[in-house]
Amino acid sequence: MAFASWTKSIGFAALVLVTAPLALAQTSPAPPVAAPTPSTQVAPAADAPAAATASAAAAEAAPADAAASALDSSYTPMAPTAGKGMPVDKGIDFQKQYSELGEYAHWLDTSVLLPIIVAISLLVLGLLIWVMVRYRAAANPNPSRVTHNTTIEVIWTLVPVLILVGVAVPSIDLLAKQYKPAPASAVTVKVTGYQWYWGYSYPDNGDFEVVSNMLNEEEAIKRGEPHQLAVDNRMVVPAGEPIRIITTASDVIHSFSVPSLWFKMDAVPGRSNEKMLIIKEPGVYYGQCSELCGARHGFMPIAVEALPRAKFDAWVRSQGGTVKGDEVAAAAPAAPAAATTTPAADAAATAAAAPAAAQ
Repeated sequence: MAFASWTKSIGFAALVLVTAPLALAQTSPAPPVAAPTPSTQVAPAADAPAAATASAAAAEAAPADAAASALDSSYTPMAPTAGKGMPVDKGIDFQKQYSELGEYAHWLDTSVLLPIIVAISLLVLGLLIWVMVRYRAAANPNPSRVTHNTTIEVIWTLVPVLILVGVAVPSIDLLAKQYKPAPASAVTVKVTGYQWYWGYSYPDNGDFEVVSNMLNEEEAIKRGEPHQLAVDNRMVVPAGEPIRIITTASDVIHSFSVPSLWFKMDAVPGRSNEKMLIIKEPGVYYGQCSELCGARHGFMPIAVEALPRAKFDAWVRSQGGTVKGDEVAAAAPAAPAAATTTPAADAAATAAAAPAAAQ
């Protein structure tokens, strides 16, 4: 009995503690500011689903647009720029260079070698004129019998040595840079010389091959390209990135040469020669086979088209090749679509429940 009475007392006390705050909440008037008007309750409920739907649609469209851009396979050949990457009329110097090595080599030629050559030529010419005038027979009826001069011999021995050392330092540096190996991330292009055309294969992008033949004069003019340099299919590479070029040949020795890129490397049957190339900016650059390879040696032009990375990837896809990351980009839109519906539904449900909770 005592235990039952004690239990009833505890239950009654708990009931009082639970119901008392509810009674106070019902009897206490709410402050006027806390009670929103019906318009402030209904408007969010009406606008939130629309905003949530718009956000969901935008979120679904963004991955789709990104995937479409990533999988772009449209390609239009780039129009060449007159005087860029090609010979110019009455040109007497190297072509303008579009690689760092080419710029370095051009500086070495014009700023180091050419001044030295001019100075030596003028000095020798001046000495010859002076000797012819000063020591002519009319002015020297009794010729001198001096056989040597120690000071002059020391000078004409040391000065050429110093000149050769000064020239050798940048020359060896340029030679070393020309054969610096390409990094592992470089795009690989295998160049094969045939009689008498070129083949370009891309082992990193599905190992497809592009065969390049010279265009006839009518077709070259129609495309706005220089005759005997234009081809039907160019070697397309990305601009501003390291390119690993591997040359070989199927029949005789050819030579892959593009003057404006300071690139020249023999293509030898049964041998693979490798060299790195970095083209500074997009453009079309022309060259020719530079090794006598047969009757049509003069009809093996080279056309290199450098494109930004996105356009290069699109060209690879247009040739049926593969680009790293395409599989991920193709699968990307499916995952965000399911995820973006949840926030929209949650926002709509929250907005709709707001008036009921406030009441």
